Amino acid sequence: MTEIPYAEISLTAAAAARVAVIAERQQKPAILRLSVDGGGCSGFQYRFGLADAVAADDVAVETDGVRLVVDSISLDLVRGAAVDFVETLGGTAFRVENPQAASGCGCGASFSV
Repeated sequence: MTEIPYAEISLTAAAAARVAVIAERQQKPAILRLSVDGGGCSGFQYRFGLADAVAADDVAVETDGVRLVVDSISLDLVRGAAVDFVETLGGTAFRVENPQAASGCGCGASFSV
């Protein structure tokens, strides 16, 4: 695992707080994994899940005791991004503010570069 500078990718305090609650409920470590897969309506899609551990090729940042981990391949597509947790009238969700995304879908789950 490589600790990366905050500017490479970040996890907001709101997202960290939400991950901590979910991890406690599921009795898992407070580690949020962000990965990028091909697909979605815009070409790539974000995948979120709790991780049991940090893998050797992961890069990680920590906010308020919660780690955000990204595999080295996905990091190329989300470098500079911020992961946030938002609550709106439409629902609640983790959102990625990705400066590399040229376009995205309305729900914010997929993007193109």
